[in-house]
Amino acid sequence: MVVRMVNCPQCGKPARWDPANPFRPFCSERCRLIDLGAWANENYKIPVADPVDDPENDDRSAPPPLN
Repeated sequence: MVVRMVNCPQCGKPARWDPANPFRPFCSERCRLIDLGAWANENYKIPVADPVDDPENDDRSAPPPLN
């Protein structure tokens, strides 16, 4: 069986990508916890479109209603 190796996203060291590595994709529990801490400290953020900056959802650009 060929073992797939990936680079640890935290430190860059090779890490086994198989069920024998409970920390995958990380190389160790330490790297996994560092990454978890970064998420908890909000160092990583998923970008979200601000509705005010989205011209498709901006009611101010809509023509006035016809009565």
